[in-house]
Amino acid sequence: MTRWHPWRHLRDNHSHVDVTYPDLGGLGCLGRRRAGHIEIDETLDQVERRCTVTHEITHIERGPVPDHPFYGPKEERTVERITAERLIELDALIDALAWNRHRVDAETAGELWVDLDVLVTRVKNLTEDERRHIDMELERRQP
Repeated sequence: MTRWHPWRHLRDNHSHVDVTYPDLGGLGCLGRRRAGHIEIDETLDQVERRCTVTHEITHIERGPVPDHPFYGPKEERTVERITAERLIELDALIDALAWNRHRVDAETAGELWVDLDVLVTRVKNLTEDERRHIDMELERRQP
């Protein structure tokens, strides 16, 4: 199991994209894309930067968000789901849930090196097969 490393992915697949850390506080966002450029708010900690840069990489790979009242938010939810899947592999999620008594909380998120929003998105978007696998594995690990 290899943890997703957004900085390596950026280097290996999008070497033309620069990342900078300006103050985005007045914009109401944690990060944003510009042509060949990702801006990450300077106030974010390392976990938040990891989540935000992965989110912005996913936007780059998927293309522009439609300026449409239905398709724009739908695309944003898709990007959030993909971001969560990249950052949290299923086996890592199982390990963290087993360690933290099956709780989906900030402590579990910290163990996975993501923020709580990313963890909640991952859990909400689990497939039925993934849920069954998690349930069986957590049951197997019970003392």
